[in-house]
Amino acid sequence: MTDKNLIKIAEEFGTPTYVYDAESIKNHYEKLTSSFHKSTRFFYAAKALTNINILKYIKNLGAGLDCVSINEVKLGLKAGFTHNNILFTPNCVDLLEIEEAMKLKVHINIDNISILEQFGTKYGNTYPIFVRINPHIYAGGNHKISTGHIDSKFGISIHQLRHITRVMKSTNLLIEGLHMHTGSEIKDPEVFIQGLEIMFELAEHFPDLKYIDMGSGFKVPYQEGDIETDVKTLGKKVEKVLAEYHKESGIKFELWFEPGKYLVSTSGHFLVKSNVIKQTTATVFVGINSGFNHLIRPMFYDSHHIIDNLSNPKGAERIYTVVGNICETDTFAWDRKLNEVRENDILVFRNAGAYGFEMSSNFNSRLKPAEVLFLDGKAHLIRRREEFDDLLKNQIEVL
Repeated sequence: MTDKNLIKIAEEFGTPTYVYDAESIKNHYEKLTSSFHKSTRFFYAAKALTNINILKYIKNLGAGLDCVSINEVKLGLKAGFTHNNILFTPNCVDLLEIEEAMKLKVHINIDNISILEQFGTKYGNTYPIFVRINPHIYAGGNHKISTGHIDSKFGISIHQLRHITRVMKSTNLLIEGLHMHTGSEIKDPEVFIQGLEIMFELAEHFPDLKYIDMGSGFKVPYQEGDIETDVKTLGKKVEKVLAEYHKESGIKFELWFEPGKYLVSTSGHFLVKSNVIKQTTATVFVGINSGFNHLIRPMFYDSHHIIDNLSNPKGAERIYTVVGNICETDTFAWDRKLNEVRENDILVFRNAGAYGFEMSSNFNSRLKPAEVLFLDGKAHLIRRREEFDDLLKNQIEVL
């Protein structure tokens, strides 16, 4: 997909609009499948982007689905994923939501002793489960998205192994999978190897183990010079470690990963319009027709998105601070070099496929943007832009 395609999409569908390039998703998925042994499976982390068309496309590529809410499970089933290709990994939910997932016959991953005990007491070995382990590995590019450290709410601590085995033996639990996820933006393949070795140490305590799920966290580059997770090197290292373990123990496990951002991030382009150029005594602001209600990552995670001026790609470079139209501080970029921006120019935020639309809101009673899928050389509207009536559709007037 070219910038000319993006300009045409902005002209046809307006702005703000999220655009996803199907070819990019396919390329990233095939890069993973070609880097790992054919027995390794990949479950797309739906929370990155759940548009039903994206789910269907990724399902057709051959991936499974990783879900963190019961509604993601239902979306996955509606998109055509079979129940045995869905893993449900909730956090801080009650037993009722776990039981709802049981009725849908998907794989279930439990991440705390309380629910593990309730589940085992009620169901024993009648429904096989996964257990999510907190490996106490600090990894990832931002503390807010690091999930495997000692202070994380996710998973059962490796130091609570005896509690897990106590529940397993006393309730006859059938544990067929172990899971861990240490965070996002992991640059060093050795983090995964360290985690895998921890899993091997734990495995001897679970006689019915079939699956080891290493989560994900593959880093994608957000700006020039960024390091990307070397999945080819990781694939070779993982295959070597698995082969050594099999030789020593005689045991083979099916290995799973859960890429989310890695598959969809670079596919996404967020199109906006410059509303106003505002010069102050210290700064030149580009005020756009969006805000953190549409793309919260820069304010929430201090994330960097490359911004390009599609309308004036050869204009002289100038320094701007790019801000939104929300009645809060919503700065996308401070002192950023851009080709000269004029009012009504179309700008694009790159790498906006993951956690962009998915984390959007109606803050300030502003409407959510449209979504477009660029597939086989054509732009397809896959979510209409909200209209005013959408703000009222679930409200009940009593006055």
